[in-house]
Amino acid sequence: MPGTFIDVRIDTAVAKDPALAKKLAEVCPVNIFAAEPGGVRIVEENLDECTLCDLCIQAAPAGSVRIVKLYE
Repeated sequence: MPGTFIDVRIDTAVAKDPALAKKLAEVCPVNIFAAEPGGVRIVEENLDECTLCDLCIQAAPAGSVRIVKLYE
């Protein structure tokens, strides 16, 4: 089930990087990212726990991770 308040988008090429997947899983305080052998997986049931801390954005290459607010 997708988030009600936010969505997280990761560029496909970056999402397949196991090192980045591990880094995103480590920095996220609410476990939105899961590191898997094939790269990063978004844990959709945790999306609405996002605190908009931007740690994932800072940990990834510029522009490769985006937080999209689904509200105004």
